[in-house]
Amino acid sequence: MDINLTDLHKEIDESVRKICAEFTDDYWMECDEEARFPEEFYSAMAKSGWLGITMPEELGGAGLGVTEAAIMMHAVAASGGGQSAASSIHINLFGPHAIVVHGSEEQKKRWLVPLIKGEQKACFGVTEPDAGLDTTSIKTFARKVEGGYIVNGRKMWTSTGQEAHKIVLLTRTTPKEDCKRPTDGMTLFYADLDRTKIEVRRIKKLGRNAVDSNATYIDDYFIPDCDRIGEEGKGFYYLLDSLNPERILVGIEAIGIGRSALDKAAKYAQERVVFGRPIGQNQGIQHPLAEAWTYLESAYWMCLRAADLYDKGQPCAAEANAAKFLSARAAFDTCTKAVLTHGGMGYAREYHVERLLRESVLPRIAPVTEQMILSYIGEKVLGMPKSY
Repeated sequence: MDINLTDLHKEIDESVRKICAEFTDDYWMECDEEARFPEEFYSAMAKSGWLGITMPEELGGAGLGVTEAAIMMHAVAASGGGQSAASSIHINLFGPHAIVVHGSEEQKKRWLVPLIKGEQKACFGVTEPDAGLDTTSIKTFARKVEGGYIVNGRKMWTSTGQEAHKIVLLTRTTPKEDCKRPTDGMTLFYADLDRTKIEVRRIKKLGRNAVDSNATYIDDYFIPDCDRIGEEGKGFYYLLDSLNPERILVGIEAIGIGRSALDKAAKYAQERVVFGRPIGQNQGIQHPLAEAWTYLESAYWMCLRAADLYDKGQPCAAEANAAKFLSARAAFDTCTKAVLTHGGMGYAREYHVERLLRESVLPRIAPVTEQMILSYIGEKVLGMPKSY
């Protein structure tokens, strides 16, 4: 087994980091404080072609795999931009995957080309206020009418909803109680985010403030048949094409956040002199940071292991979930240690580690909680009874 990065992987990492270097810590702090979308960064990545890294070549994308996307997103998050940088672009890598696999040729051309060029942005409408991770219990309903569907419902945590032109929308078209299986009867759309029919209300939150999260209210919104992805009633299964890549990418982005914080902590520990010596000379400072490196490094390779399995068409759900779990834990622990290494200045915004700590909380919660991951592994890997 070759666990070394290829020349292509190294080239991706180097090229992405070169673009990211143009956007300083102060840029990301400004975006965070002003709750402003990082449009300049988004445009730079689009101009260089990175938004289409996983998209088909015939549409202008690079046609590469989740492994290459993971390496790219690690470089983005490690640049100092953290979740704000990563979340501004990563829906391009996993959100439209159902379109790539199940969309018609006309839909792919109509929908994916503007995403690749950076001319349009998309958001993801799946989670609901009363359903949470119990996706089969969503209530947003698409009622069939002549030429399309009338949709009513509510969505929560719709990222980039303030900026998006389109929404990947999961609905019910058959009530859950009328379905043979709870995963049946759901339909997936890729629709215009028509703000005359859809209210997108921003949620104030702990971190990643440069990329908005929203409560979304959909009232009597007509979606034409041509905006439905695949067959009616199979939306949940189409959505599964995005879930494992999403876990892998969120995990490796968390590693990037952790490594950014670790670099800042190690630098500070070398420069900060107390009692006549740099604090990094003290094992009480040195050992926690060294330990953080070991966990980040091991989680990084778990992410790439899961990505490699996915790209080879092999089962990877357990590995993708484990990668996300390990990465989120390692990043949060590292960011906490980075703040503590800075002492009182770690609590100040000047050194940016407090921003990274705030952003490191998110991967522990989303897109799936640690408890759901452990339940999945307990049942699917260890063969224990289903616990929920």
